[in-house]
Amino acid sequence: MSAAAPPHPVSVVGIGADGWSGLSGGARAALWEAEVVIGGARQLELLPPECAGVRVAWPSPLRPAVPRLLAEHRERRIAVLASGDPMFYGIGRALAEELGPDALRVLPHPSSVSYACARLGWPLEDTEVVTLVGRPAARLAASLHESRRLLVLSADASTPATVAALLTAHGFGPSRLRVLEQLGSEAETYADGIAETWTHAPGDRLNVIAIDCRASADALRLGTVPGLPDEAYEHDGQLTKRHIRAATLATLAPAPDELLWDVGGGSGSIAIEWMRAHGSCRAVSVERDPARAERITRNAERLGVPGLRVVTGPAPASLSELASPDAVFIGGGLTAPGLLDACWEALRPGGRLVANTVTLESESLLGEWYRSYGGELTRLAVAHAVPVGGFTGWRQAMPVTQWSVSKPSFAASVPVPGDRT
Repeated sequence: MSAAAPPHPVSVVGIGADGWSGLSGGARAALWEAEVVIGGARQLELLPPECAGVRVAWPSPLRPAVPRLLAEHRERRIAVLASGDPMFYGIGRALAEELGPDALRVLPHPSSVSYACARLGWPLEDTEVVTLVGRPAARLAASLHESRRLLVLSADASTPATVAALLTAHGFGPSRLRVLEQLGSEAETYADGIAETWTHAPGDRLNVIAIDCRASADALRLGTVPGLPDEAYEHDGQLTKRHIRAATLATLAPAPDELLWDVGGGSGSIAIEWMRAHGSCRAVSVERDPARAERITRNAERLGVPGLRVVTGPAPASLSELASPDAVFIGGGLTAPGLLDACWEALRPGGRLVANTVTLESESLLGEWYRSYGGELTRLAVAHAVPVGGFTGWRQAMPVTQWSVSKPSFAASVPVPGDRT
């Protein structure tokens, strides 16, 4: 909460495409009584003349204007119009963050998602919702799985074509798309088609896209757990391989809302799969090589986590301005002076640090830190069956030494690595 609560509760009224006729008596009364009504220009036009309050249209960008407009009209009775349910990807969240929930009176309307599920006969609780309003379309890729039902909240009339192209590019061209427009109004309509043959012209900007996911026969299968196929990544050899990656992510143990530092990003696989674990997981990948940094960005886009932040520069110098992490993975550059110290110092109390290496020099360093800080020191070895003449034998990959440790959640005297006193 950042703004002082007004003397009167702010009424947050959800309104649909059906306008005034679809509002409840309580919602109409709140708008009649309001001295100031704030909303989008389209929403304000839905109100009748009897709503005599001063009408204020949201500027663009909207979010920075919220505290200013609330302060400007603080002494008056305020009503804010929202599309559908104000607390479902709506303005209600921003208002609650500014004023606190006790300063609001929220009057929801059925959301576009509720209308869409009603029209399609889809159980709401089994339907995943992805919003592309103010967000990159690439984030949809993380939700594509065979037979999954998705509802996409469109940014505008061009979104359906963008979604169709994305589905086709990711091996989901056979998926069925239905674009439902102006849900709840007398002008309600929809378009139907297949992603890879989508030819419908842009329609109304108020639309929701329903997707029945169907993968093509040659689509690469991407599961929901860590350990995606190595072929899912563009790389130059600097890639934590699939089985080691799965073991590493299991040790890092991502949880909602947590932040990871991926130091020595390589191809970005650890940070990408950390973010795929939950939609609210965040990550920063630090990579000193510009070409690899660009490659990480491309991999993140393709695998549905375009929000991955990529920092190009050496560590530990590039770490100083970053937010404190809940977990740190060090996949390269362990012997850089001060790197482990900087990561440990920045790590939040109770956070996890995991470091992998294949070299004797770095392994020796990890051994020192293990003796000083505890944790677990593990040797990971993977072998693959390969042809040997007319027979089959095992080819051993380089073993990986992994040190993992949790930072104490209380202040304690911690020995310096190498100190034997």
